[in-house]
Amino acid sequence: MDITVTRDVACTDPAEATPQLLDVYQPRTDGPAPVALLWHGSTPDEKDVLAPLAEEVARQGLVVFVPNWNPAVPDRGRSQLLASLRHLRSRAAHYNADVDRSVVAGWSAGAGAAVGLALATRPADDWSPSAVVGLAGRYDVPARSTGRAPLDDVKGPASGATPVHLVHGTQDVTLSGVYSRHMQEMLEHAGRPVTLTEPDTDHAGVVMTEFDLALGRCRRTQSEHAVRAGQQTARILARAVTSTP
Repeated sequence: MDITVTRDVACTDPAEATPQLLDVYQPRTDGPAPVALLWHGSTPDEKDVLAPLAEEVARQGLVVFVPNWNPAVPDRGRSQLLASLRHLRSRAAHYNADVDRSVVAGWSAGAGAAVGLALATRPADDWSPSAVVGLAGRYDVPARSTGRAPLDDVKGPASGATPVHLVHGTQDVTLSGVYSRHMQEMLEHAGRPVTLTEPDTDHAGVVMTEFDLALGRCRRTQSEHAVRAGQQTARILARAVTSTP
């Protein structure tokens, strides 16, 4: 599927000295498409790292928003994460996206932020996405979006709960897959909708990248394990807005 990319859209007041920026990936569709919001990890302003996954998700027929955010600021990035969420809701129609079919996904530090949205006692702005996806995350520490550990918020009735989809590479030595397996077990015990997928790849591979030691950051890769895992991740995001576990 052909896609178009609009880069460096201001999702906060463009008059600010340093407005928060995001990229939008749009498939060529006849009608309104589902929408995904992707949050990168703990290195500030790395929306480009998620470009390979965003392209793959857009080819699955979703409009994809990928914002920068900075975990190093005093509120640990919360205001920027929530600003991107508000931008998604307010601007989805402009990009021919249906906000009523939405998935929020995060990778690494962004994973806890995404999953935290689904489990918070009171959702951000009293709104929840159709589903959330946690990619190679840790869930026993405070989520950047809510300030509470997602594991601490696994409580209450499962009725109407937002589905949670977890993805964690079996070769991940950065964050152990134990964190995702424990999260799955706790959600299942609470009767909440959850799936766990464990592709044969590493921490960076689940988003179709590899860590470049010389650059000190992740970059696009053609490694077979990462391409295969990234394609699987994209399919999970696409299914998340049309089905439940």
